[in-house]
Order: sequence, then C-alpha cells, then structure tokens
Amino acid sequence: MGESISGAARPGVEGAGESTGVLGAPVDGLEEALAAADAFDRCLVAGLLRPRAEQAAGLAELARAVAGSPLAAPVTEAVEKAAAGTAGEDHLLVLAAARTALLGAVHDALTVRTDASTGRTRTDDTAPATGDPQQVNLLAAARTWLADLARAGWQGIDHELVGGAAQIVSAMLPRPELRRLAALLDGFAAELAASCPGSALERIPARRWGDLWARALLLTQPGATHRPTPGTATGRLLPLGIDLHEHATAAQAQVHAVFEPDDGTAPRLVRASVSVPKPDSVVAAGVWQLLRPHLSLLAALGEGRAMHLDAMPLTAEGDLLWDGTRARPGDPADAFATARVALPTATAAATAPLDRHPARLAEPVFLEGYTTRQDGDALVLTSAGDDLVVDTDRIPVAGPLTPETVAASGACIGLLRWDGGAFRLQPLAVETTVRKKTVALQAGAWAGGTTDKAGVRAEKAATDAVTVLRERAGRLLRK
Repeated sequence: MGESISGAARPGVEGAGESTGVLGAPVDGLEEALAAADAFDRCLVAGLLRPRAEQAAGLAELARAVAGSPLAAPVTEAVEKAAAGTAGEDHLLVLAAARTALLGAVHDALTVRTDASTGRTRTDDTAPATGDPQQVNLLAAARTWLADLARAGWQGIDHELVGGAAQIVSAMLPRPELRRLAALLDGFAAELAASCPGSALERIPARRWGDLWARALLLTQPGATHRPTPGTATGRLLPLGIDLHEHATAAQAQVHAVFEPDDGTAPRLVRASVSVPKPDSVVAAGVWQLLRPHLSLLAALGEGRAMHLDAMPLTAEGDLLWDGTRARPGDPADAFATARVALPTATAAATAPLDRHPARLAEPVFLEGYTTRQDGDALVLTSAGDDLVVDTDRIPVAGPLTPETVAASGACIGLLRWDGGAFRLQPLAVETTVRKKTVALQAGAWAGGTTDKAGVRAEKAATDAVTVLRERAGRLLRK
C-alpha cells in the first residue's frame, strides 16, 4: 500500500490561503517545478510513440526545469529523442529521473518549511543502495513493460498491453527483494486494467499515473529496492497516534511515536507499520481485528501505554521493523503528555531519495490554543497565523474521533500534510471538553479493543465474515 502515491490535486478553500504564518508563506520555485512535472505528465497521456507539437513543448519544459542541475545533459538528449519518437528505455529512465528529482525538490522545500514551523532538526543516515546482478532479467522485463506503457500513453492502453505485467509480477513475488516492486507493478496494472480501454476514459489521473510510472521505472534499476541493514533500538517507545488506511482488499495501520533511547541520546520520531489483506465485508472497527495480531503496539496505544524495545530493528528513515518478541508493555503513557514534553525535542530522520515526494509528507505536530471555523464544506484550523484545512476525509470511521470533535477541541496531535497546493492537518487525537471535563479522543482508540456499541458490532461482524471465508476456503482446499 505504501507504494501507491497519489498526487491528485484537491480543491482549495477560499480564505484558507491567506495565512500569515510560516507555513503559508510562498515557496520559491514550487509552482514552476510542479508545472514542469505536470507538463511531462500530459505527454504521457497521449504517449510518446508519435509525439505531437504540444508534447514536444511539454518535454522541453521538463528539460528547462533541470537545466541547472547535473541532469541537464542527459535530460536534454532524452527530450530530443522523445520529441522525435525514438526514445529508448534508457532515455525514458532519464525522463522519469528528472520528473522524480523535481518532485523530490518540492518535497525537500516543504520539509524545510515544516521544520522551520516546528523547530525540528533532521538527521540523514541514509546509505547508498547496492545492486544484485541476479535480478537483472526480471528488472529488464519490468522496464520494457513500463516503456511500452509510455509509448502507448494512457489513452492507448488496452487489456493486452496492461496484462503483460502479470507474468513479470508472478516471477518477482517469490523473491523477497523484489516484492516491493512487484506490489507496485501489480497494483498499477490492476488500476490500469480497470480503466481499459484508455481511449474511452473521460478523465485521466495524469499526476497519479505519472507518479506510479516514474517510481516503478526507477525501481527497475538494480539495487534501487535494496535497503541497508537496519540498526537497532533499545529504549522506551511513546505512541502519539495511529494513521489508518483502509481499502476494499487491504488495510494498513502506521503508528507514529517518540522513541527515547536507553543510552540517553536525543529522542527521535519513529514509525511502526502493519499491512494486511482483508475481505471487503470487513469494515469500520472490524479492521482492527485483522491488524491487531500482527502489531502489539496497537493494543498498547489503545490502552494508553508505552512499550519498552530491546534491540528492535530500526531503519535509517525511522521505521521500526516490528518484532513482537523484542517489545514488552511499559508504564501508562499519555499521548498528549508525550506531545507536550517529548515531541518538541525529538529529531526526525531524512527521507530516502526515492521516497521524496510531496504526497509522502506526514509530519507529527502538536497544536493547542487554536481556533476553528467552518468554511463552506471545509473545517479550517487557525494556529500561529496559519490557516490549515482539516483533512476530515482521513479521519477513520473505526474510532471515536469525528470532524465535530475536532471542531470543538482545544488541543490536537496530527500529521502535517501537503495536498492541493497547501498544507493540511490530519488529526490523530484531540483534547476536548465533555461535561466540563477534558477528555482525549484518539483516532486509533479502538485499536486494542472497545466497549463502544458500534465498535463491538463491527468487531462481531468482522469475526463472522472471517469465519465464513475460512470455512469456504477450507471446503475449496478439501475439494
């Protein structure tokens, strides 16, 4: 799920762009970089087999955008070949790299802005990838399929072309080092197949498909999917909140937390994630039942507890590779106490080069003393001179947090994101007043179980659905 990057623009909110704070100030070059990426994306709509004049102009805009970088010479050559309809796979790879570099620069500029707003420092311990020559044939096959897509264009896709990915994905899946790329190709192909024939599409998600195409093409480079051996983390883990993603056939929970090392070094921001397949009949709070057995941290957050880690694998990007045998429940830990005391001093890890994309921004922040207002259909939170649209679409129904409780809150733990040309806030937890008492509401409060009537019903429905599916699968296997 983490491979699917959506860059589709979302409508802004009138009045929400008049911020006077740090986040609302213009970012030099941002609009130009995005415009160049969009110009290239429009070239992929009609395809590069027989480029027209407007496609040549779009390619030239991409070349101008990277003219002052080390990519200038190879991109200029690739643009000339593509405009003539003679671009090879290596040329298309260069164009994908240029597009990725532009969006990476946007990501970096926005990250600098969020760090200025939060006062956060960032470390960079990322190591270069190394290649595996045994992967070359499969990677070359994937690169050829992606090149064929670029030549045909999104308007030219059909089931025969899109179906060419199936054999490649099947060959990659048994190899752990290639599963990341295989999952991306599989999801991308499924999305394209659902849109065939491309000639009949009324609307084409050019930015999204451009993101997926460029990322997949770069991951076909030997070593691109390799991750250096992770370090280890020993100390106290203080959860902040859960970011839940749910789709028809899969679900993912990502816990954002502050890690305090036992060696006394500075606390740091970390994440722990779990993804599971799910039947489409499992919805709402029932999804926790599928995720819970794979990540004991979910129960700890639901119970309001810290966890003690013992040599838990930790990547340079701040991702914990969860191993339940290396974690044990700790003392009670209030997420808002963590946000007030530990979060301001926590350092953040730099993002890996291929993950630098504005849609991937998700910076944990703590806000209080703000005001909220309704602006049309949007809820806007004003803090330190910045108007932040609250991303209510990201509040999961599998928890007690609602847009109404956010609007009535006085403190919020959230993720600062960038979408539709502006920063937005995804709430993870809020403090609000209920019957003259301050209470905390977590989006993931039901992760460890709940006595809420709606949550109990959803969990029971999930149990029934999974039981039926297991019985059916058992009968099929017996036959």
